[in-house]
Amino acid sequence: MSQEQTEAFFKVIDESTTTLQSALQTSYLDAFIETGDNLLNGQVQVEDGQPDEATAAKLTKLYASVDWRGFDAPTIRRSVQLVLLKAIRVDEIQANHQLTPDTIAYIMGYLVTRLEKNKKELTILDLTVGTGNLLTAVLSQLSAVVAGRIKAYGVDNDDTMLALAQTSSELQQLPVELIHQDALEQLLVPASDLIVADLPIGYYPIDDNAKNFATRAKEGHSFVHHLLLEQAVNQLKPGGFGVFLVPSQLFQTEEAKSLLKWLPGHAYLQGLLNLPSEIFANANAQKAILILQKPGEHAKQVEQVMLGEFPSFKNQSAFQKFVAEIVQWEEANLLDDQQ
Repeated sequence: MSQEQTEAFFKVIDESTTTLQSALQTSYLDAFIETGDNLLNGQVQVEDGQPDEATAAKLTKLYASVDWRGFDAPTIRRSVQLVLLKAIRVDEIQANHQLTPDTIAYIMGYLVTRLEKNKKELTILDLTVGTGNLLTAVLSQLSAVVAGRIKAYGVDNDDTMLALAQTSSELQQLPVELIHQDALEQLLVPASDLIVADLPIGYYPIDDNAKNFATRAKEGHSFVHHLLLEQAVNQLKPGGFGVFLVPSQLFQTEEAKSLLKWLPGHAYLQGLLNLPSEIFANANAQKAILILQKPGEHAKQVEQVMLGEFPSFKNQSAFQKFVAEIVQWEEANLLDDQQ
Protein backbone atom coordinates (compact mmCIF):
# COMPACT_ATOMS: atom_id res chain seq x y z
CA MET A 1 0.00 0.00 0.00
CA SER A 2 1.38 3.38 -1.01
CA GLN A 3 0.39 6.73 0.51
CA GLU A 4 1.37 8.41 -2.76
CA GLN A 5 -0.93 6.09 -4.72
CA THR A 6 -3.75 6.67 -2.24
CA GLU A 7 -3.43 10.44 -2.58
CA ALA A 8 -3.11 10.27 -6.38
CA PHE A 9 -6.22 8.12 -6.77
CA PHE A 10 -8.20 10.24 -4.30
CA LYS A 11 -7.27 13.38 -6.23
CA VAL A 12 -8.58 11.85 -9.47
CA ILE A 13 -11.79 10.56 -7.89
CA ASP A 14 -12.45 13.79 -6.02
CA GLU A 15 -11.87 16.06 -9.02
CA SER A 16 -13.94 13.89 -11.35
CA THR A 17 -16.70 13.56 -8.74
CA THR A 18 -16.82 17.32 -8.19
CA THR A 19 -16.89 17.85 -11.97
CA LEU A 20 -19.80 15.43 -12.36
CA GLN A 21 -21.61 16.90 -9.35
CA SER A 22 -21.62 20.28 -11.06
CA ALA A 23 -22.45 18.94 -14.53
CA LEU A 24 -25.30 16.69 -13.42
CA GLN A 25 -26.58 18.89 -10.57
CA THR A 26 -26.53 15.99 -8.15
CA SER A 27 -25.14 15.12 -4.71
CA TYR A 28 -21.46 14.42 -4.16
CA LEU A 29 -22.29 10.80 -3.28
CA ASP A 30 -24.32 10.20 -6.42
CA ALA A 31 -21.59 11.81 -8.50
CA PHE A 32 -19.03 9.49 -6.89
CA ILE A 33 -21.15 6.44 -7.76
CA GLU A 34 -21.26 7.69 -11.35
CA THR A 35 -17.49 8.20 -11.28
CA GLY A 36 -17.00 4.67 -10.01
CA ASP A 37 -19.13 3.28 -12.83
CA ASN A 38 -17.09 5.26 -15.35
CA LEU A 39 -13.81 3.94 -13.95
CA LEU A 40 -15.04 0.35 -13.91
CA ASN A 41 -16.47 0.57 -17.44
CA GLY A 42 -13.42 2.36 -18.81
CA GLN A 43 -15.45 5.18 -20.36
CA VAL A 44 -17.62 8.14 -19.49
CA GLN A 45 -21.31 7.31 -19.54
CA VAL A 46 -23.41 9.93 -21.35
CA GLU A 47 -27.21 10.00 -21.12
CA ASP A 48 -29.43 12.60 -22.77
CA GLY A 49 -26.37 14.66 -23.65
CA GLN A 50 -25.11 14.80 -20.04
CA PRO A 51 -22.33 15.32 -19.27
CA ASP A 52 -21.55 17.45 -22.32
CA GLU A 53 -18.62 16.74 -24.68
CA ALA A 54 -16.19 19.11 -22.99
CA THR A 55 -16.90 17.63 -19.55
CA ALA A 56 -16.68 14.08 -20.88
CA ALA A 57 -13.31 14.87 -22.44
CA LYS A 58 -12.06 16.34 -19.17
CA LEU A 59 -13.20 13.25 -17.26
CA THR A 60 -11.61 10.87 -19.77
CA LYS A 61 -8.29 12.67 -19.35
CA LEU A 62 -8.60 12.54 -15.56
CA TYR A 63 -9.36 8.81 -15.51
CA ALA A 64 -6.38 8.09 -17.76
CA SER A 65 -4.00 9.99 -15.48
CA VAL A 66 -3.73 7.21 -12.89
CA ASP A 67 -3.23 3.46 -13.36
CA TRP A 68 -5.54 2.52 -10.48
CA ARG A 69 -6.03 -1.09 -11.60
CA GLY A 70 -2.45 -1.76 -10.56
CA PHE A 71 -3.12 -0.62 -6.98
CA ASP A 72 -3.83 -3.07 -4.16
CA ALA A 73 -7.19 -3.20 -2.39
CA PRO A 74 -6.13 -1.31 0.78
CA THR A 75 -4.79 1.57 -1.32
CA ILE A 76 -8.06 1.84 -3.23
CA ARG A 77 -10.15 1.46 -0.07
CA ARG A 78 -8.28 4.30 1.63
CA SER A 79 -8.79 6.51 -1.41
CA VAL A 80 -12.51 5.73 -1.40
CA GLN A 81 -12.61 6.37 2.35
CA LEU A 82 -11.22 9.87 1.81
CA VAL A 83 -13.94 10.48 -0.76
CA LEU A 84 -16.63 9.27 1.62
CA LEU A 85 -15.26 11.40 4.45
CA LYS A 86 -15.62 14.42 2.18
CA ALA A 87 -19.14 13.29 1.22
CA ILE A 88 -20.11 13.17 4.91
CA ARG A 89 -19.23 16.85 5.16
CA VAL A 90 -20.53 18.00 1.78
CA ASP A 91 -23.79 16.02 1.79
CA GLU A 92 -24.30 16.20 5.58
CA ILE A 93 -24.82 12.44 5.93
CA GLN A 94 -26.56 11.22 9.09
CA ALA A 95 -24.47 9.40 11.71
CA ASN A 96 -25.80 5.86 11.11
CA HIS A 97 -24.77 6.17 7.46
CA GLN A 98 -21.18 7.17 8.16
CA LEU A 99 -18.39 4.72 7.46
CA THR A 100 -16.48 2.66 9.99
CA PRO A 101 -13.11 4.42 10.46
CA ASP A 102 -10.25 2.57 8.83
CA THR A 103 -8.29 2.22 12.07
CA ILE A 104 -11.21 0.46 13.78
CA ALA A 105 -11.95 -1.65 10.69
CA TYR A 106 -8.31 -2.73 10.61
CA ILE A 107 -8.34 -3.76 14.29
CA MET A 108 -11.53 -5.77 13.82
CA GLY A 109 -10.03 -7.38 10.73
CA TYR A 110 -6.83 -8.28 12.55
CA LEU A 111 -8.78 -9.96 15.35
CA VAL A 112 -10.78 -11.88 12.76
CA THR A 113 -7.71 -13.12 10.89
CA ARG A 114 -6.50 -14.83 14.05
CA LEU A 115 -9.84 -16.59 14.41
CA GLU A 116 -10.14 -17.69 10.79
CA LYS A 117 -6.54 -18.36 9.74
CA ASN A 118 -5.93 -21.57 7.82
CA LYS A 119 -9.62 -22.09 7.03
CA LYS A 120 -10.08 -23.88 3.72
CA GLU A 121 -13.12 -21.77 2.86
CA LEU A 122 -15.15 -19.10 4.57
CA THR A 123 -18.54 -17.42 4.35
CA ILE A 124 -18.64 -13.91 5.80
CA LEU A 125 -21.60 -11.57 6.26
CA ASP A 126 -21.93 -7.92 7.22
CA LEU A 127 -25.50 -7.38 8.41
CA THR A 128 -25.20 -3.58 8.26
CA VAL A 129 -22.78 -3.17 5.38
CA GLY A 130 -23.35 0.54 4.73
CA THR A 131 -20.55 1.88 2.53
CA GLY A 132 -18.71 -1.43 2.77
CA ASN A 133 -15.60 -0.01 4.43
CA LEU A 134 -15.60 -2.49 7.32
CA LEU A 135 -16.39 -5.53 5.18
CA THR A 136 -13.79 -4.78 2.49
CA ALA A 137 -11.13 -3.97 5.13
CA VAL A 138 -11.77 -7.34 6.77
CA LEU A 139 -11.87 -9.14 3.41
CA SER A 140 -8.50 -7.72 2.39
CA GLN A 141 -6.92 -9.10 5.55
CA LEU A 142 -8.71 -12.45 5.41
CA SER A 143 -7.58 -13.08 1.83
CA ALA A 144 -4.02 -13.39 3.11
CA VAL A 145 -4.81 -16.12 5.66
CA VAL A 146 -7.72 -18.12 4.19
CA ALA A 147 -6.43 -20.66 1.70
CA GLY A 148 -9.64 -21.26 -0.24
CA ARG A 149 -12.65 -19.36 -1.45
CA ILE A 150 -14.20 -16.57 0.60
CA LYS A 151 -17.89 -15.90 -0.05
CA ALA A 152 -18.83 -12.42 1.16
CA TYR A 153 -22.31 -10.97 1.63
CA GLY A 154 -23.53 -7.56 2.72
CA VAL A 155 -27.04 -6.52 3.74
CA ASP A 156 -28.48 -3.01 3.99
CA ASN A 157 -31.88 -1.40 3.56
CA ASP A 158 -30.48 1.80 2.04
CA ASP A 159 -30.00 1.53 -1.71
CA THR A 160 -27.58 4.48 -1.85
CA MET A 161 -25.32 2.86 0.76
CA LEU A 162 -25.44 -0.41 -1.19
CA ALA A 163 -24.48 1.40 -4.38
CA LEU A 164 -21.49 2.88 -2.57
CA ALA A 165 -20.53 -0.54 -1.18
CA GLN A 166 -20.76 -2.05 -4.64
CA THR A 167 -18.64 0.69 -6.19
CA SER A 168 -16.01 0.35 -3.45
CA SER A 169 -15.83 -3.46 -3.54
CA GLU A 170 -15.67 -3.58 -7.35
CA LEU A 171 -12.90 -0.96 -7.49
CA GLN A 172 -10.99 -3.10 -4.96
CA GLN A 173 -11.73 -6.23 -7.02
CA LEU A 174 -13.24 -7.89 -3.96
CA PRO A 175 -16.33 -9.91 -4.92
CA VAL A 176 -19.22 -9.16 -2.55
CA GLU A 177 -22.86 -10.13 -3.02
CA LEU A 178 -25.02 -7.26 -1.78
CA ILE A 179 -28.65 -7.68 -0.72
CA HIS A 180 -31.15 -4.83 -0.36
CA GLN A 181 -33.36 -5.74 2.57
CA ASP A 182 -34.19 -5.04 6.20
CA ALA A 183 -31.61 -7.08 8.14
CA LEU A 184 -34.23 -7.93 10.75
CA GLU A 185 -36.51 -9.70 8.29
CA GLN A 186 -35.87 -13.26 7.08
CA LEU A 187 -32.41 -13.04 5.57
CA LEU A 188 -31.82 -13.86 1.91
CA VAL A 189 -28.26 -15.07 2.53
CA PRO A 190 -26.82 -18.44 3.59
CA ALA A 191 -25.67 -19.25 7.12
CA SER A 192 -22.25 -17.74 7.81
CA ASP A 193 -18.98 -18.82 9.43
CA LEU A 194 -18.26 -15.23 10.40
CA ILE A 195 -20.36 -12.09 10.84
CA VAL A 196 -18.93 -8.60 11.24
CA ALA A 197 -20.99 -5.47 11.75
CA ASP A 198 -20.75 -1.88 12.90
CA LEU A 199 -24.16 -1.90 14.56
CA PRO A 200 -26.39 1.16 14.21
CA ILE A 201 -27.56 2.61 17.51
CA GLY A 202 -31.15 3.58 18.14
CA TYR A 203 -34.68 2.26 18.13
CA TYR A 204 -36.13 -0.12 15.55
CA PRO A 205 -39.44 1.33 14.33
CA ILE A 206 -41.22 -1.86 13.13
CA ASP A 207 -42.64 -3.41 16.29
CA ASP A 208 -44.31 -6.26 14.36
CA ASN A 209 -40.85 -7.50 13.27
CA ALA A 210 -39.37 -6.97 16.72
CA LYS A 211 -41.94 -9.37 18.18
CA ASN A 212 -39.96 -12.23 16.60
CA PHE A 213 -36.94 -11.54 18.84
CA ALA A 214 -36.29 -12.46 22.45
CA THR A 215 -34.18 -9.31 22.87
CA ARG A 216 -37.13 -7.00 22.13
CA ALA A 217 -38.29 -4.42 24.64
CA LYS A 218 -41.30 -5.30 26.79
CA GLU A 219 -42.88 -1.96 25.93
CA GLY A 220 -42.32 0.51 23.11
CA HIS A 221 -39.67 0.32 20.41
CA SER A 222 -36.71 -2.03 20.83
CA PHE A 223 -33.03 -1.20 20.47
CA VAL A 224 -32.00 -2.12 16.93
CA HIS A 225 -28.49 -3.18 18.01
CA HIS A 226 -29.95 -5.70 20.46
CA LEU A 227 -32.16 -7.23 17.77
CA LEU A 228 -29.28 -7.34 15.28
CA LEU A 229 -27.06 -9.22 17.72
CA GLU A 230 -29.75 -11.87 18.08
CA GLN A 231 -30.28 -12.00 14.31
CA ALA A 232 -26.54 -12.38 13.76
CA VAL A 233 -26.23 -15.28 16.16
CA ASN A 234 -29.23 -16.95 14.51
CA GLN A 235 -27.47 -16.57 11.15
CA LEU A 236 -24.13 -18.02 12.29
CA LYS A 237 -23.15 -21.61 11.69
CA PRO A 238 -22.50 -23.64 14.86
CA GLY A 239 -19.15 -22.57 16.27
CA GLY A 240 -19.12 -19.41 14.13
CA PHE A 241 -17.89 -16.03 15.35
CA GLY A 242 -19.56 -12.64 15.41
CA VAL A 243 -17.36 -9.56 15.81
CA PHE A 244 -19.30 -6.35 16.34
CA LEU A 245 -18.75 -2.67 16.99
CA VAL A 246 -21.14 -1.82 19.84
CA PRO A 247 -21.65 0.86 22.51
CA SER A 248 -19.26 0.37 25.43
CA GLN A 249 -22.25 0.53 27.78
CA LEU A 250 -24.04 -2.26 25.88
CA PHE A 251 -24.77 -4.40 28.93
CA GLN A 252 -25.18 -1.56 31.43
CA THR A 253 -28.40 0.10 30.29
CA GLU A 254 -31.88 -0.50 31.65
CA GLU A 255 -32.90 -1.88 28.24
CA ALA A 256 -30.13 -4.51 28.34
CA LYS A 257 -32.13 -6.83 30.62
CA SER A 258 -33.68 -8.74 27.71
CA LEU A 259 -30.30 -8.99 25.98
CA LEU A 260 -28.64 -10.35 29.13
CA LYS A 261 -31.47 -12.82 29.62
CA TRP A 262 -31.20 -14.07 26.02
CA LEU A 263 -27.40 -14.33 25.81
CA PRO A 264 -26.75 -17.45 27.94
CA GLY A 265 -27.63 -20.56 25.98
CA HIS A 266 -27.53 -18.75 22.62
CA ALA A 267 -24.02 -17.32 22.40
CA TYR A 268 -20.74 -17.36 24.27
CA LEU A 269 -19.50 -13.92 25.28
CA GLN A 270 -15.80 -14.30 24.53
CA GLY A 271 -14.55 -10.73 24.56
CA LEU A 272 -15.47 -7.06 25.02
CA LEU A 273 -12.70 -4.59 24.23
CA ASN A 274 -13.25 -0.87 24.66
CA LEU A 275 -11.70 1.37 22.03
CA PRO A 276 -9.68 4.37 23.26
CA SER A 277 -12.00 6.95 24.83
CA GLU A 278 -9.99 9.77 23.21
CA ILE A 279 -11.37 9.02 19.73
CA PHE A 280 -14.97 9.65 20.79
CA ALA A 281 -16.70 12.98 21.38
CA ASN A 282 -17.81 11.98 24.88
CA ALA A 283 -17.93 8.98 27.21
CA ASN A 284 -21.49 8.09 26.16
CA ALA A 285 -20.35 7.73 22.54
CA GLN A 286 -17.51 5.30 23.32
CA LYS A 287 -17.57 2.06 21.33
CA ALA A 288 -16.24 -1.43 21.98
CA ILE A 289 -15.47 -4.56 19.97
CA LEU A 290 -17.71 -7.43 21.03
CA ILE A 291 -16.75 -11.04 20.24
CA LEU A 292 -19.55 -13.63 20.39
CA GLN A 293 -19.39 -17.29 19.40
CA LYS A 294 -22.30 -19.56 18.59
CA PRO A 295 -22.33 -22.88 20.50
CA GLY A 296 -21.57 -26.01 18.51
CA GLU A 297 -18.63 -27.68 16.77
CA HIS A 298 -15.63 -27.21 19.09
CA ALA A 299 -16.90 -23.96 20.60
CA LYS A 300 -16.86 -23.46 24.34
CA GLN A 301 -17.20 -20.59 26.77
CA VAL A 302 -13.73 -19.33 27.63
CA GLU A 303 -12.84 -19.43 31.32
CA GLN A 304 -11.49 -15.90 31.17
CA VAL A 305 -13.48 -13.47 29.01
CA MET A 306 -11.19 -10.98 27.28
CA LEU A 307 -12.02 -7.60 28.82
CA GLY A 308 -10.02 -4.42 28.55
CA GLU A 309 -9.51 -1.09 26.83
CA PHE A 310 -7.12 -0.35 24.01
CA PRO A 311 -4.39 2.14 24.93
CA SER A 312 -4.21 5.41 23.07
CA PHE A 313 -3.52 5.04 19.36
CA LYS A 314 -0.84 7.69 19.93
CA ASN A 315 1.10 5.35 22.23
CA GLN A 316 2.24 2.85 19.62
CA SER A 317 4.33 0.66 21.92
CA ALA A 318 1.52 0.23 24.46
CA PHE A 319 -1.00 -0.30 21.67
CA GLN A 320 1.10 -2.99 19.99
CA LYS A 321 1.68 -4.70 23.33
CA PHE A 322 -2.08 -4.79 23.99
CA VAL A 323 -2.79 -6.24 20.52
CA ALA A 324 -0.12 -8.90 21.12
CA GLU A 325 -1.86 -9.82 24.39
CA ILE A 326 -5.19 -10.18 22.55
CA VAL A 327 -3.60 -12.43 19.94
CA GLN A 328 -2.02 -14.55 22.67
CA TRP A 329 -5.40 -14.80 24.42
CA GLU A 330 -7.18 -15.75 21.17
CA GLU A 331 -4.70 -18.49 20.39
CA ALA A 332 -4.80 -19.86 23.93
CA ASN A 333 -8.56 -19.71 24.45
CA LEU A 334 -10.36 -19.74 21.10
CA LEU A 335 -8.15 -21.60 18.64
CA ASP A 336 -7.10 -24.76 20.44
CA ASP A 337 -9.00 -27.75 19.06
CA GLN A 338 -10.86 -25.54 16.56
CA GLN A 339 -8.50 -25.45 13.62
